[in-house]
Amino acid sequence: MNKINTQINDLSNRQQLSVEENVEERVKPLKRSVSRRSFLGKSLALGAGTIGAGLLASPREASAQDARGLSHGDAAILRFLAALEILESDLWQQYNELGGVQDDEVPGGSGNKDYTKAIEVLDEDMPQYIHDNTDDEYTHFKFINAYLASHGVQPVNLDQFRTLPSSQATGAQQIGRLTNLMQLTVDTSWWTRYRSDSKNPDFGDTFPQAVPGLRSGQFPAIPRNNNDLMPPDHLQAIANTAGFHFGFIEQGGSSLYPSLAQRVTKTEVLRILLSIGPTETMHFQIWHDTAGNAPPLTDPTNGLVFPDLNSPPFGGEDFETDLIMPEPCPFLNRTFPICSIIRPTETNGAALSALQGLTADGLFIGQPPAFFAKLNQLAQAADAARHGGP
Repeated sequence: MNKINTQINDLSNRQQLSVEENVEERVKPLKRSVSRRSFLGKSLALGAGTIGAGLLASPREASAQDARGLSHGDAAILRFLAALEILESDLWQQYNELGGVQDDEVPGGSGNKDYTKAIEVLDEDMPQYIHDNTDDEYTHFKFINAYLASHGVQPVNLDQFRTLPSSQATGAQQIGRLTNLMQLTVDTSWWTRYRSDSKNPDFGDTFPQAVPGLRSGQFPAIPRNNNDLMPPDHLQAIANTAGFHFGFIEQGGSSLYPSLAQRVTKTEVLRILLSIGPTETMHFQIWHDTAGNAPPLTDPTNGLVFPDLNSPPFGGEDFETDLIMPEPCPFLNRTFPICSIIRPTETNGAALSALQGLTADGLFIGQPPAFFAKLNQLAQAADAARHGGP
């Protein structure tokens, strides 16, 4: 491990030391007395073209990166996953600053009691869940970056894009962010996708929205300032939005790891993806359950409606809120018996599709073209990886 740290430090001399590494130096994990709850059972605006070309590795640099045992494809997949884990860490840190457990394991913030209370309407353990999800994402990107460095591959650093504003609400740090949680357009079709026994997105099937309003506007998932703490139904709508956003984010990781695992070459890299991926699914199942507890209401400030998912025109098997296990669905070929699976797991274009989904979510509103150019290059390189390839 000392060797890996030395390599990371050597690489850092050639670029600005990342915020994440500074955090790692500062934070000394504490043992928690509260255990994690056991289980309850594509429109990317890239307009970047050639912009940001200086951010991309040259073929000569890529060849050098592969010199210590990682194929170019394996390195590309790990670098894309490291980038997404950095982005996840950034958004989850914002949620934790306002609604999670405040301790030294997760950096920053002081909590917002009103937002926390609204989040707890979905589940009384929400602060702990948010904290633990945040902690997990930090460990994911730190590990992947350290592994890359140990093989002579440049770790991923997105610090130059930490320019988006923070929430002004009590409890939030005033620092630059990578992600925007205050203008979200949340895709809630994951709710119906995992309840269907006849459709699978791998076959091109589409699914209705559980909360149609969230897909047709831009809404905050954290209070933008203290004015968002009232009236009560407005604040609860913000908490409900967060609850469905949690599920959207983590179902993406549940699918992406098995999708990209089909493209790796090195057995150890496969082990990494098969070890991290299931933890994303653990997160997703928790958020799948808690989202079902979002109370039906209409936000009096913007008209956003959260329906009663157990009543018409919803209700029935597709929307029943206690159905949190994946319903069996078609897999590989419709002639086979249906099977309970993670979906989608189609590997073609998996990385770019994930990036497009996050972009459509509104997470990157305010980022410059160079940001999209960098992430697009990382996604294209990951999608170009081939099992057994160079």
